Amino acid sequence: MQTAQWIIRKYLRKRIAVCVTVAVCAFALTLGTRFISQRSVNQRQIDTLTRHSVERLNKILLPLQTQREEMLALVGQPCEAIHLPLRKLAVKLQTVRSIALIKSGHLYCSSALGTRNVPIHSIQVKLPNAQSLLELTIDHSLIMGTPILVQWFPASADGQDGVLASINIDLVSSIILESSPPLISRMSLNVGGQYFQHETGITQRLINSDSSTYTRRSSLFPFSISALTPGSERLALYNLYSELPLAIIMSILFTWIAWLATAGRLSFSREINMGIAGKEFSLYCQPLMDARIQQCTGVEILLRWNNPRVGWVDPDVFIPIAETQNLIIPLTRYVISETAKKLHLFPPNPDFQIGINVTAPHFAQGLLLRDLQQSWFSMNPIQQLTIELTERDALLDVNYPMRSELGNHQVKLAIDDFGTGNSSLSWLEKLHPDVLKIDKSFTGAIGTDAVNSTVTDMIIALGQRLDIELIAEGVETAEQASYLQQHGVHLLQGFMFSQPMPLEDFPRWMAERQAGAV
Repeated sequence: MQTAQWIIRKYLRKRIAVCVTVAVCAFALTLGTRFISQRSVNQRQIDTLTRHSVERLNKILLPLQTQREEMLALVGQPCEAIHLPLRKLAVKLQTVRSIALIKSGHLYCSSALGTRNVPIHSIQVKLPNAQSLLELTIDHSLIMGTPILVQWFPASADGQDGVLASINIDLVSSIILESSPPLISRMSLNVGGQYFQHETGITQRLINSDSSTYTRRSSLFPFSISALTPGSERLALYNLYSELPLAIIMSILFTWIAWLATAGRLSFSREINMGIAGKEFSLYCQPLMDARIQQCTGVEILLRWNNPRVGWVDPDVFIPIAETQNLIIPLTRYVISETAKKLHLFPPNPDFQIGINVTAPHFAQGLLLRDLQQSWFSMNPIQQLTIELTERDALLDVNYPMRSELGNHQVKLAIDDFGTGNSSLSWLEKLHPDVLKIDKSFTGAIGTDAVNSTVTDMIIALGQRLDIELIAEGVETAEQASYLQQHGVHLLQGFMFSQPMPLEDFPRWMAERQAGAV
């Protein structure tokens, strides 16, 4: 059978395992939730910053689109006549470095330089062009070698006439390509397969030393903005270090909740409740022998538990736990009910005693009497019922009216394990028990321990003086049996006669005993 320490350690290990699992899950779940949340926040911020950059460049290009017809109307007019209006238009557009008018493939008028006669193809290789064009390129006419963004508007079907507006991309890039470390390390303007960054200028490919690129295209113009970022996942992962305190707090909180929640579910008291509900407890009995006639005149009902989850559990383990967890009354009620159903296994003799152990709290408010009315008296038993009152607890719940009521129903009262608990002479006077059961510790001391042997003699003398029937428990040797008989104790119980046996085995044991006596 399992020991109390083993049982307690087993359930404690279960509780600890559950709590550790909960702690790990709470820790991981908190970090995981915070990671997902921060990743979403990062992604939204990257998207927002990129969208704002696109909107800013749209606002720069939209005035050009608005003034397109006004600029195209100037193409073909003499430069001397339109130079001043052209300059005013360039100033009005603010971000425009210069506006050039092209006629028959030649740049003939510039808002910045006035009258000119330069083939446009020598300045911009893709011009003239019959289609509108937005392109990143290098300035070859005004500020040589600086990056510019040019907008071409054709004025004729063959594209030989048109307007070329140059935007100082270096000037506006600090507005439209503003980085936001560590979320966005750099921004890139992408136009027609060319890329512009502050650090690298105009390149033919996107230079990205980071792990991720997020690109948003303009819905109005043929360009896009790319955010060069370590990635929302990596940034969220870096941010997890700051979430460790929260994860630890949540882990501790949920561990404490799990510890409280498992106090009932992963406890031995719950096992007892499950055992009662599942009828896992078995009834055993130990014969009571009358040494004068060498016959069995009664039994004490005992409880054994073969727990399917942990194996056999010693009564010295589950009985004290049941008492401390207020489960001893349901256990006793189970014993009374199951014994009443098996009365046919015992001799139908009114002198045959059936002893059932009951604790003092079961006497409170007539609870024991109601249980006996429901389960025992309703069976109209022939045998003599003896209630064995254990002394583990103070006998405060046992009173004389209750004792009298039991007597009226022909139920005997025995004080079990007398001399080891909370009994006193005053309780013997109040309760008038029918039987005193001498504890096995005193029986075992016969012939060996002078002190306990003297106590045994005193208990025997007390019972005889008060005219109380005496039963000696734990009789294991012929010497003990002989000593007890010599001192007037004739009802004996112990391994000398029989070990506890299942109730179903008692009729066979009784028959074999009687056959042996013959």
